[in-house]
Amino acid sequence: MAHGDEHGHGGHDNETRLLWTAVITGGFMLVEVVGGIFAGSLALLADAGHMVMDVAGLALAWFAFRVSRWPADRQRTYGFERMQVLVAFANGLALFVVAGAIVIEAVRRFADPAPVLAGPMLAIAVAGMAVNLVMFFVLHGADRRNLNIRGAMVHVLGDLLGSAGVIVAALVILATGWVQADPLISVLVAVIILRSAWFVVRDSASILLEAAPRDFSVPALAADLEEHVAGVADVHHVHAWSITEERPMVTLHARIDDKTNADDAVVAIKERLRSRFGVTHATVEVERAGCADADMEPGMRRHHQPGHSH
Repeated sequence: MAHGDEHGHGGHDNETRLLWTAVITGGFMLVEVVGGIFAGSLALLADAGHMVMDVAGLALAWFAFRVSRWPADRQRTYGFERMQVLVAFANGLALFVVAGAIVIEAVRRFADPAPVLAGPMLAIAVAGMAVNLVMFFVLHGADRRNLNIRGAMVHVLGDLLGSAGVIVAALVILATGWVQADPLISVLVAVIILRSAWFVVRDSASILLEAAPRDFSVPALAADLEEHVAGVADVHHVHAWSITEERPMVTLHARIDDKTNADDAVVAIKERLRSRFGVTHATVEVERAGCADADMEPGMRRHHQPGHSH
């Protein structure tokens, strides 16, 4: 009971820290938008575009804690956790558009430089770095073993890098008057956005396509079970996917010898999957002779012909 209370308190603390970080980030994003328009700084606007992704990521992380408490129902038997994957995929695609718009505007400003108020630009960037440092220390006190917390910290570190870039651009303009430093830095920020957006889209699309989790080898899993679970002669028809990054799932067929109890084999296989591969939800079909799905290769569809039976 004590452990459960501690876990619940820790989850609530993580949720609260994420909420405050998202609110602060969103507030300062608006400051950067207004400041970027006032100072004529594309770099500030680009950094604000980067912060859009960070606000979405932080809000998504906060939402994930809320959704994880929603119960499954008859239609959503796995619950609502994959909503965060859908939102992440949409956010990632939107960020490609944001980064593209920044690059197009940067090219235009290279050809036709616009005046930039480097003083206000520098002041806002320095304030942004201070705000990001505060948010970093807020998240530093959370449970960094949690995937959402680690992801949120990556967002904040990215904001720190963006603020540093804007500071450099402002100092260059103040020292030399070379206003092209502003669109140049904005392109670098756009590259940061694109890189982060690519990983978000790639990982979320992989989950939505029911791909095997990263660093998860189906042949290695089958070979491991055959080697370490007594009585298991062959493992086949292995399918691995995940509901979220933290919830891998597996289904498989296991052929056992005549001396092995089927129930004991299932328990042993599931325990090995949990301890070795971190899989806490698995469906295991036990066989003693031929496989009922022998004519169905993984990844291939069975073509149903008239008179063909299951």
